Amino acid sequence: MKYKSNLIALLLAGTFFSAAAQQPEVIVVNAAKSEGKVSPEMWGVFFEDINMGADGGIYAEMVKNRSFEFLKPLMGWSVKGKKIGEGDLLVQNRKGANLANPRYLRATIKGAAKGEAGISNEGFKGGMGVKKGLKYDFSLLYRQITPGITLHVELLDEENKVLASGSMKPIDASGEWKSQELSFTADATAAKAKMNIWFEGNGVLDMDMISLFPADTWKGRKKGMRRDMIQMLADMKPGFIRFPGGCIVEGIDLANRYQWKKTIGPIEERQLIMNRWNVEFNHRPSPDYFQTFGLGFFEYFQLAEDIGAEALPILNCGMACQFNTAEVVALDQLDPYIQDALDLIEFANGDADSEWGKVRVSMGHAEPFHMKYLGVGNENWGPQYIERAKAFQQAIKAKYPKMNLIFSSGTGPDNDEFRYLDKELRGMKADIIDEHYYRSPEWFLKNAARYDNYDRQGAKIFAGEYAAHIKGDATGSNRNIWEAALAEAAFMTGLERNAAVVNMASYAPLFANTEGWQWAPDLIWVDNMNIYGTPNYHVQKLFSTNKGTQVSPALADGKSLSGQDGLYVSAVVDSIKKEVIVKLVNTNTTERTKQVTFEGIKKLAAQGNLTTVKAALTEQNSMEKPSNITPVVSSLKLRGKNAVVKMPASSFVMLKVSYK
Repeated sequence: MKYKSNLIALLLAGTFFSAAAQQPEVIVVNAAKSEGKVSPEMWGVFFEDINMGADGGIYAEMVKNRSFEFLKPLMGWSVKGKKIGEGDLLVQNRKGANLANPRYLRATIKGAAKGEAGISNEGFKGGMGVKKGLKYDFSLLYRQITPGITLHVELLDEENKVLASGSMKPIDASGEWKSQELSFTADATAAKAKMNIWFEGNGVLDMDMISLFPADTWKGRKKGMRRDMIQMLADMKPGFIRFPGGCIVEGIDLANRYQWKKTIGPIEERQLIMNRWNVEFNHRPSPDYFQTFGLGFFEYFQLAEDIGAEALPILNCGMACQFNTAEVVALDQLDPYIQDALDLIEFANGDADSEWGKVRVSMGHAEPFHMKYLGVGNENWGPQYIERAKAFQQAIKAKYPKMNLIFSSGTGPDNDEFRYLDKELRGMKADIIDEHYYRSPEWFLKNAARYDNYDRQGAKIFAGEYAAHIKGDATGSNRNIWEAALAEAAFMTGLERNAAVVNMASYAPLFANTEGWQWAPDLIWVDNMNIYGTPNYHVQKLFSTNKGTQVSPALADGKSLSGQDGLYVSAVVDSIKKEVIVKLVNTNTTERTKQVTFEGIKKLAAQGNLTTVKAALTEQNSMEKPSNITPVVSSLKLRGKNAVVKMPASSFVMLKVSYK
């Protein structure tokens, strides 16, 4: 009997030890303990007019070089018909009379029938995307020198089949510049259409601002933004939108810098400039890339308001791009740059009686935009930057002490330039320091704990531009593979864990046209007809739409997980929605199982939602397979306050549980 009892005891002990060995390791989330508030602006978006992001992108204008202001005045246009002779079409220059928009086209037509004399516009990269059943709005500024010309406007597909057409006869004969519009509906679809304008009759007609917009713009605003692209941003529920860049803020030289005052007011009075990405890369030439500023600072502020994001404009600080010319304005000539910053704050926040607030009101926005953030310079570095940053800080804080100023820490996160700037900016008691990192996936994995030991009482951190850049020869959208997105997710758990010091973050760049990109990877890819979010987009969206209100510790053996055993974990509580949200990244090539135990909560829901994103590391989304990698939501039953979470190989998993 004693032998039998010992045997049973040994068997029971073996069963116990076997069960214990199979028990998953525990991650303890203490929802009652806060390790810092999560800023409402924590996850945002960074927009720059790169990769045809504005003209040919979110700005829905379909006509390229609509005002003949490109370096080659007829770039994008071609002459058509047998009744166009030498001198019948001339680009006139009225530089002294209109510095912002000096050129226009004069057509002298001599007894032409429809189809005998005309001009054609090719649209932006790849042509014009035309959709069956959609209305299109054509408009132009005109001046009749000798009345008698009728315009026939038509959209044609790649085989010259007419998709839509309409006619208009200028009605004003005063000899003054007037505007006129017509609309027509497409009866077929074409991805690469063009627009013809045929002249009929006899007469002399001046034309400018020749324009074509789809009617289905964002919020139905005439001459507005491309709806599907803005919807992708709105779906992210970003906390902020940083604009207008990026390197275009600096310009190749100071003459080429972004000047916000030239981007507001009537569209025809906004002064076009060459986009600096026009000539930046020899391997990606883009000679037809310009900024028309139909999308200007007013529209950026309006967009931020539309999608519930804080506006975060960046202004030139008197320094051109240091990779190009490194031109700087002399310190004793810096005042106009500082005044531009002060005037922008007044434009955004001033009342109707202020000089620049009155301008905003005249553009249709009576209420202030309530701007809270302003960036001083972009990726600038060196003592010359600190000198100018101090001058901006002193002047702005003297008049607007509550304005949160953001200062550059240069182009990298770990070089001598960065270390110098970090020390100097902290000495200035900077509000927010903007750190950028375009690095390998390995760098992102190794630096998930980067902010664990940052000073919580000092400057806040804005992770203003980041993206994991894979090694190898992949180009364009082929760089947006799951390996990069997974590494970014791991790094973002570190940003979230350290929300007490990191209060803003944004991937960059945002948009790219498949036929007009200069820089990759990018968050969202588009062509004339379609759009898709990369795996990186889905990662960003999951963080942004599940940011919570405070950080809770998520510990294994008393330590946060920032790469141990290939795992990365962060947790937040949303005190408004009454949810606990745990984000887990498994970078292993095998599945991992963890038990998540919740503490500090009296009552949890019996079931949670599990969102999983997984793929082979080299997989990606594309126009042909836009949802190849996408989040999948399932339910997960809890046992009391415990949840057993299976993390597939190379996956990002998010557990969301409601509480009372």
